[in-house]
Amino acid sequence: MPEDGEADGFRSVFVSAGDGLRLHLREYGERHWSPRPVLCLPGLARTSADFHELALRLSTDARTPRRVIACDMRGRGQSQYDADPANYDVAVEAADILAIAAAMGLDKPVFIGASRGGLQIMVLAAMRPTVIGGAVLVDIGPVIDGKGLARIKGYVGKLPAVRDLDEAAAMLQRIGAAQFPAWSDAQWQLMAERSFKRTASGLVPDYDPALAATLAAIDLETKLPTLWPFFEALASAPLFAVRGETSDILSPATLAEMGRRHPACETLTIAGEGHAPDVGSPLLAERIAAFVASCDRPRAG
Repeated sequence: MPEDGEADGFRSVFVSAGDGLRLHLREYGERHWSPRPVLCLPGLARTSADFHELALRLSTDARTPRRVIACDMRGRGQSQYDADPANYDVAVEAADILAIAAAMGLDKPVFIGASRGGLQIMVLAAMRPTVIGGAVLVDIGPVIDGKGLARIKGYVGKLPAVRDLDEAAAMLQRIGAAQFPAWSDAQWQLMAERSFKRTASGLVPDYDPALAATLAAIDLETKLPTLWPFFEALASAPLFAVRGETSDILSPATLAEMGRRHPACETLTIAGEGHAPDVGSPLLAERIAAFVASCDRPRAG
């Protein structure tokens, strides 16, 4: 249940996708700032609220404050829901990202993508590699574990309305305790605040339930296709790949292979967290901030 407004450190901005759909963004910092900007892309059923703490960290940096744009993709948060669920598609979303970058005047930003946001970055790299000034892939890679997809498929679009945030936090904890065994009650409460919106029927997840259609077509009985050609399209950009220690989406083996195949890939595993690690946690926010700052420097060779 995120608030918006200048008092919260950001401005709400609305732009149009290529098909006219209205997309909501949070803008932190000022357009005229010179350091490389950052564009944040959330997970399948997540919103811009997931990046609030990280965006504040980057936009208020004492030495190099930078502009940050955090996106509500179509069908999530304050963005318009699509009448055709078939448009909840990674390729359509990648085109939306290009429209957002153009509307906001972003020149080769650093992209930070959590889960599905990382898939969007890989597809974008295959479509238009020169727009990427750097990339952070948070608990996602070219090989996706079917076990994790089955878990996500079990709840996206299926959660009931609840009365209050305490109920919401308890429900999220039941679903996600195996992924985040060390989280405190306060962390689950924060996750609930980021995840739900108030309606006449109570608090409901802040996304279009029709997003479930994007998972319905996946046959988990067959081997999922890999995305190595899309990942390798990132070869010309600095890359930081993050895995949650208890993730059931990104395996240690895939993370290691990502580091082997990319010429300039940093990797990090976050202890005690799964899919997907909280980018606003102090440890990960600092590591991301250091990586983003490194993207301001010309690459050797």
